[in-house]
Amino acid sequence: MMKIRIDIILAAALLSLSSITVRGQRQKSTKPLVIAGQGSFAIGGKTNLTQGVFDVKNALKPDGQTFHGDHAYVFYQRPVKAHKYPLVFLHGAGQSKKTWETTPDGREGFQTLFLRRGFGVYLLDQPRRGEAGKSMVAANVAPTADEQFWFTQFRIGNYPEYFPGVQFPRDSASLEQFYRQMTPNTGPFDATVVSEAVSALFDKIGSSILITHSQGGGPGWLTGIKNDKVKAIVAYEPYSGFLFPAGELPAPISSAGLFGALKGTEIPLADFKKLTRMPIVIYYGDNIADSPTSVWNKDHWRSGLEIARLWAKTINKHGGDAEVVHLPEIGIKGNTHFPFSDLNNIAVADVLSNWLKKKGLDR
Repeated sequence: MMKIRIDIILAAALLSLSSITVRGQRQKSTKPLVIAGQGSFAIGGKTNLTQGVFDVKNALKPDGQTFHGDHAYVFYQRPVKAHKYPLVFLHGAGQSKKTWETTPDGREGFQTLFLRRGFGVYLLDQPRRGEAGKSMVAANVAPTADEQFWFTQFRIGNYPEYFPGVQFPRDSASLEQFYRQMTPNTGPFDATVVSEAVSALFDKIGSSILITHSQGGGPGWLTGIKNDKVKAIVAYEPYSGFLFPAGELPAPISSAGLFGALKGTEIPLADFKKLTRMPIVIYYGDNIADSPTSVWNKDHWRSGLEIARLWAKTINKHGGDAEVVHLPEIGIKGNTHFPFSDLNNIAVADVLSNWLKKKGLDR
């Protein structure tokens, strides 16, 4: 296979970036990176055919024409001498594959960090988002002002104040990049539609490790149920979409968050037990309350962390291997809802690397 040489150090600006010290960690030297292949494709989705006969003289009429939609978009890179299992990255709400590419202040994201560590990487735009915008269901995209809400919801701080010690750059240019990386749904969010497309990717590329963020957690669990090629699941800050066996659903968890009490969803035990066949780890960042509080963003995520611990306990009760890691409890502090792109994302990546090694997934 033709090798493609990519010099990540494209300019003096990036060369200087390689020596920048960022809140407790030094960005490691960025050596030129050699990859074996890269590309992109669409996966999954449906095709509608409008009844009638296509007339080339009336080509704007839909009669007899097709519409392809609800697929995912995939960009991939494979390093030379790659590990056996590639990493599949699924973003969260309001995000796209950009989540994993670079950080708001321009450092390397998990895409490149783990490519350097020998993993093939597959970055998804889920159906009805980003590069996969052709939705089978109509929707309106309204330019609603909400960015200060997201600043607060994602625990950068309580706008306009940053949390003390938060691992987010405080310059205006980085904050603008953070706001601009958000992208709307072009159709209603549907965890089943998303998981069908992600499962189709696993059918195409074979056994791999699924890494999800936030809202991607729910479709991630569904993908793990649907496809035995999912060899492990890593979830960063999932909130909604936790699945429990019928008869074992915990009571809703109240919080001061803006979305009300947090509830799980019941599924048949036979489906739930499919999540016990792979190791699972869930990570949460900092500034999450350890008891009920009126600070709504901290309390929102308190309920998320609480249901995650209940869920992991249920997985393990049925013979699985699930672990919840609250990063401050292992000495990694200040992380937002985006630990993988925070100022200390190399330390966060090291934690994941150690887990992959412990589970024998980095061979």
